[in-house]
Amino acid sequence: MTSQYILRRLLIMIPVLFGISLIIFAMVRVIPGDPAMIMAGPHATEEYVRQIRAQLGLDKHPVTQYLIFLGNLVQGDLGTSTRTALPVTKEIFSRLPNTLLLAMASILIATVLGVTIGIVSGIKQNSLFDYLSMVAALFGLSMPVFWLGLMLMLLFSIKLGWLPAVGAETPSHLILPALTLGANSMAIIARMTRSSMLEVVRLDYIRTARSKGLPERLVLSRHALRNALIPVVTVIGLQTGILLGGAVLTEIVFAWPGIGRLLVEAILARDYPVVQGVVLVVATMFIVVNLIVDLLYAYLDPRIRYH
Repeated sequence: MTSQYILRRLLIMIPVLFGISLIIFAMVRVIPGDPAMIMAGPHATEEYVRQIRAQLGLDKHPVTQYLIFLGNLVQGDLGTSTRTALPVTKEIFSRLPNTLLLAMASILIATVLGVTIGIVSGIKQNSLFDYLSMVAALFGLSMPVFWLGLMLMLLFSIKLGWLPAVGAETPSHLILPALTLGANSMAIIARMTRSSMLEVVRLDYIRTARSKGLPERLVLSRHALRNALIPVVTVIGLQTGILLGGAVLTEIVFAWPGIGRLLVEAILARDYPVVQGVVLVVATMFIVVNLIVDLLYAYLDPRIRYH
């Protein structure tokens, strides 16, 4: 099952990434601004700007530029940053671990709290805990990330002084950004887990298990929870991919040195190679996460088979 399926999915990644590279290549070139003029400075002569444009290859036809970019990409070369003159791969992979750490901490918090809250709410439907948790989940879905980050910073850093506000020097610097980034995902996971549990506990095989005299704890853990988690795994996988590429605002608010912040800096500087490289790396990670989620389906439900 898995080897052929994984191989097919990996082969599908090639045209997908090709399409993404083409789209991002076109999009970054319609952004107003000229990287050569930004590098040369406001007082540079037209001749100097032309020299820089030639050095960067921006004087060539866009099709030629894309073919050069594609040829380098096949060799694992994402180009050179026009802002720092460093290899794009070095720029990205120096910051990627920070983004992965933040995203993994956020999805861990979101999964543990979201699944726990969703299960309890599903079991105790229409209870006070159910009402309060769903109101909190609605609040988590509604509030902007940057606002939540600033409020948490104001409370825990400025008012109480318990946690550092910005930076990434110590493990304590990770707490506020992870809570901020994971709040929305936690709300989504909690609501999905609750809905899935409510649907599963009403099925015939759950009533049959209860009629056999099995303890409620075993009915829920062995029969209900495993099937209820199948759609939840989908949501967790999607949220993981979203957090990997969507940490931009959180990284800006907390001055977290990740690839989201790098992407914003590159866009402002019209640093085409870095923008293209970051988007391709994030897209690849998103596709890999989706593949892992698909494989988890077969583990959670043996009836699912891939051919």
